[in-house]
Amino acid sequence: MRLSTLFLRTLREDPADAELPGHKLLVRAGYIRRAAPGVYTWLPLGLKVLRKVEAIVREEMDAIGGQELSFPALLPREPYEATNRWTEYGDNLFRLQDRKGVDMLLGPTHEEMFTLAVKDMFSSYKELPLTLYQIQTKYRDEARPRAGLLRGREFIMKDSYSFDVDDAGLEAAYQRHRAAYVKIFDRLGFDYVIVYADSGAMGGSASEEFLAVSPVGEDTFVRCEASGYAANVEAVVVPQAAPVDASSTPAARVEDTPDSPTIQTLVDQANAMHPRADGREWTAADTLKNVVVMLTHPDGTKEPLAIGLPGDRDVDDKRLEAQVAPAEWAPFEEEDFAAYPMLAKGYIGPGVLGLEKASKIRYLLDPSVAEGSAWVTGADEHGKHVFDLVLGRDFTADGTIQAAEIREGDPSPDGAGPLTLARGIEMGHIFQLGRKYAEALDLKVLDENGKLVTVTMGSYGVGVSRAVAAVAEATHDEIGLCWPRALSPADVHVVATGKDQDVFDYAEGLVAELETSGLEAIYDDRPKVSPGVKFKDAELLGVPTIVVVGRGLADGTVEIKDRRSGERREVPVGQVVDEVLAEVRAEARLAEVAHAAPQAEATQGEAGSVTDPA
Repeated sequence: MRLSTLFLRTLREDPADAELPGHKLLVRAGYIRRAAPGVYTWLPLGLKVLRKVEAIVREEMDAIGGQELSFPALLPREPYEATNRWTEYGDNLFRLQDRKGVDMLLGPTHEEMFTLAVKDMFSSYKELPLTLYQIQTKYRDEARPRAGLLRGREFIMKDSYSFDVDDAGLEAAYQRHRAAYVKIFDRLGFDYVIVYADSGAMGGSASEEFLAVSPVGEDTFVRCEASGYAANVEAVVVPQAAPVDASSTPAARVEDTPDSPTIQTLVDQANAMHPRADGREWTAADTLKNVVVMLTHPDGTKEPLAIGLPGDRDVDDKRLEAQVAPAEWAPFEEEDFAAYPMLAKGYIGPGVLGLEKASKIRYLLDPSVAEGSAWVTGADEHGKHVFDLVLGRDFTADGTIQAAEIREGDPSPDGAGPLTLARGIEMGHIFQLGRKYAEALDLKVLDENGKLVTVTMGSYGVGVSRAVAAVAEATHDEIGLCWPRALSPADVHVVATGKDQDVFDYAEGLVAELETSGLEAIYDDRPKVSPGVKFKDAELLGVPTIVVVGRGLADGTVEIKDRRSGERREVPVGQVVDEVLAEVRAEARLAEVAHAAPQAEATQGEAGSVTDPA
């Protein structure tokens, strides 16, 4: 890989469309190039990194008995109709027609195809268990592609599927995949955490995510240090508050609260005009906020939904999205209020909500709202609120919904202690799918008694292209990329500086020796490029070992620099190859030891931990 001929162009300025530091550096260093919003070209160096990620994933999948195949990205409509995902995917699905008008799609995920392949070829329990996987390009029409490779319209994913005759087999397959994922992410070289997750549109029971811990991640997760509980906020289940005694609560009463359409203005008016009898001031936590949103179901039908929650909390967009999927939600707009004139904007209360009420709007409460609790809430009339409205005595709801925001310090659902919040990038997701897809596509086998049984499935994904971005975000510094050796496009970056032909002749021979020793080298052999530019490019590209051949050659020395630590040392010319080899082999031995070591059982939520999700 000579820089004089390598298909590479580094940039000094950040690209205008790049948001995150790692994304900017991947573009500036010539690893990827934007082709369209959410679509990227893999340039030679980027492709080398991508292939190394794929190799790690492939090795660990093969180690647990996975068999690799590859489905097409262009797929027929019919299987997705059978599982209703042609409709459920909504606008995220790339749909197209061939010249005969036949509906096709670009695969967002391949559950249907895996299921049909096994149905076509296997018919007996004797042929199970089975694990199949592929590393394939996926397509999703993201409304707002962002962050480069982290959220694109085209991406590369490893998806695997286990097929078993019963739930015990599924559990065993799930744990094998979980352990393999721990090894994969340990080898990729970034901090990660395993968290409980929401199964979403995939369905199934148990579900966990592997999140790369990163301040730029789109996912928020919680941890309880006392117990090790960890979950994506979308999967946090707030327990139902215990009932309280309302026998001493006075009757509900409507009071004037002019100009109080927000929680803060309501609290101010309540304290000024209707002080509490016990002398305590009213707070936002004493109010019941009622938020109305509009759901759009996959078939296009719309439905309003009202959510009641304590006034000191807001609805969490992602938690709500997970709760209403596959429907999509949007805030209530002015035209929506016009269609439901009984809703007094800013003063909505339980009086007009619920199936038994005039509005016919479904009304769900946050589980922290206890039976018997009293609230200040809208009186369904502008400028008025009702005080001491008691759940169960004065109003009811149609159920509960886990949509309120989770905050730092909230109690853990397991009761062990407070929660802490952090952000992460979803790198892997494992599901116990169960029989959803097998039932929809009639995948059955004969069991040992000769009876047909529906196959039970697991689904396991790794974001392969996303891993490249996650590592870049986790390991870069202020001057460039800093690849872990396992993913670096080369083992060593040799830089020849100056104009002395002896320098270039020695560097040429050094590169040949390194490659003969089995190492991959990038060689900056550009004759008319200044040393400063070459050093900046070497730092930007991020190869872990940089060898600088320059003025020291006259004294019989060459500089070796560790890109990650910044440490530099002068080495006699006759020892350079041995020094670099020793460095590479030492890191390889450490990786082998870590890879071969038995995984210690630990609490869920600890980075790199393995545990029974129960």
